[in-house]
Amino acid sequence: MQWESVIGLEVHLQLATESKIFSGSATTFGAEPNTQASAVDLAMPGMLPVLNEKAVRYAVLFGLGIGAEIGKRSVFDRKNYFYPDSPKGYQISQFLDPIVGRGDFKIQLEDGSTRNIGITRAHLEEDAGKSLHEDFHGQTGIDLNRAGTPLLEIVTEPDFRTAEEAVTYLKELHSLVTYLGISDGNMAEGSMRCDVNISLRPVGSDTLGTRAEIKNVNSFRFVEKAIRYEFNRQADILDDGGTVAQETRLYDAERDETRAMRSKEVANDYRYFPEPDLLPVVIDDAYIEALRGQLPELPRQKRERFASEYDLSPYDAGVLSATRAMADFYENVASACNNPKMAANWVQVELLGRLNREDVEISASPVSPQALSGLIKRILDNSISGKIAKQVFEAMWQGEGSADEIIAARGLKQVSDSGQLESMVDEIIATNTAQVEQYLAADEVRRKKLLGFFVGQIMKLSKGQANPQMVNKLLTEKLV
Repeated sequence: MQWESVIGLEVHLQLATESKIFSGSATTFGAEPNTQASAVDLAMPGMLPVLNEKAVRYAVLFGLGIGAEIGKRSVFDRKNYFYPDSPKGYQISQFLDPIVGRGDFKIQLEDGSTRNIGITRAHLEEDAGKSLHEDFHGQTGIDLNRAGTPLLEIVTEPDFRTAEEAVTYLKELHSLVTYLGISDGNMAEGSMRCDVNISLRPVGSDTLGTRAEIKNVNSFRFVEKAIRYEFNRQADILDDGGTVAQETRLYDAERDETRAMRSKEVANDYRYFPEPDLLPVVIDDAYIEALRGQLPELPRQKRERFASEYDLSPYDAGVLSATRAMADFYENVASACNNPKMAANWVQVELLGRLNREDVEISASPVSPQALSGLIKRILDNSISGKIAKQVFEAMWQGEGSADEIIAARGLKQVSDSGQLESMVDEIIATNTAQVEQYLAADEVRRKKLLGFFVGQIMKLSKGQANPQMVNKLLTEKLV
């Protein structure tokens, strides 16, 4: 039988607040274990939570960013479970009355088509601590630095059918939250983690199958691989006449497989009840509208503007607006050199290619927007050729100075003096009589190919510094 996957995602997004959601402890990543955990985080007797308003503000910004319903009255609940990294024995979360309600999130797939993904809800909650297994020789250490870090859990409808759709959503969600400035979205540091709910059903059926939940997948690539593995695992079970168990599973990246962790809990297992130490959160229209006025240009808006204003293809506009840092970098280059098309080419090909190879974020690029625009200006005014420009870019990357400084220091300025170029053309024609005869006897198609030979010889003679447009013009005038 042919099977169709039905996938829903739960994204746990750490919000970029300076302190935790219910205490004043810092949220800095990478601190020594248990140095950022207060008496509130440790659940010491008599300690009461105090809500961080910035977490509420960030949640509302997210809701506005996707056009969702904003809960003017939201309630915190206790989600009860026992685990070593949760000292209270419960998690403060939201259940029946979340801060963000229904919304829609439009994604654009590789073929240019779009899909609406339903957002069920987004609610505030506190993160748990972290269990450390590596350095304790058969024992487990507990680091509570992360306990109490504010999370926004974003829950989708089961609207995905493929791994590619799920990854596209995650990438566009990452773009949105970083544009909004509510999270750094750093998956390697756990700022954005994803639970994948997946079930299978026969193609054409409307009946949902039994789902498995894959917990805490922390990269786009691993999400894709986990979904593919789980699809095949469940399909094999169903093809053999078996029954898929409802359970929570873990993705093992080293073995590229999912493994059972525990049977899947349902809401009743957590015995939710309203948090008695926190009042309901009530916000009004004025609060919401003030935050609406703070919304930046969002990724989809920027992508559409790049395509229309700079005459870029949808693909190029998407790449250049993928992150706020990328979009700002590109716009600075395009504005300074006054050539958006060439700016797009250099940012995507040379700069992004080098950043990816070196695993460097664009915010840490050794070549600044001003430096790159200076290089493009020298191409546009024929000071250097495109080939020489790549050498200059390499030198800029290595910190040798601006384009003008490197061109001057290395003597790379393009030869555009007509007399000097004419002398080179005459020399090459005189020393390659056989090729000249072939050229004169050839048809138009063959002549274009032979012309490349003469251009190559002149570029070699000029050490790559001859103006190629002027060389082509002189050759066609003289080879008659």
